[in-house]
Amino acid sequence: MIFDKTGNTSIITQEKASVIELVKKIDVLYERFKNDNIIVCLTSLNKIPLEQIVEFLQISNMHRASKLSFVIVTNKTDINETPDEIVVVPTLQEAHDIIEMEEIERDLGF
Repeated sequence: MIFDKTGNTSIITQEKASVIELVKKIDVLYERFKNDNIIVCLTSLNKIPLEQIVEFLQISNMHRASKLSFVIVTNKTDINETPDEIVVVPTLQEAHDIIEMEEIERDLGF
């Protein structure tokens, strides 16, 4: 797991371990980046089943409830099948775009 911080956004990149292990690590280390927007980059992993994406749902809901963005980046899952409560995009640039749009929405009071 690699952590990178740019401004108020933390990027967590998973290279080898399973998605379930990553979710557990994020949960343990959450205090470290709870005040940042979070991008979880899973582009180096093989095909990711929907069940594994859903593992992020609890953390995502908690983070988004505190008015921060939580975005997963992967092109190895069917984005159309993911629940609406979790944001999944195919590229890192799209993740940054989503965060920028959500920040604008929050600034406007949505």
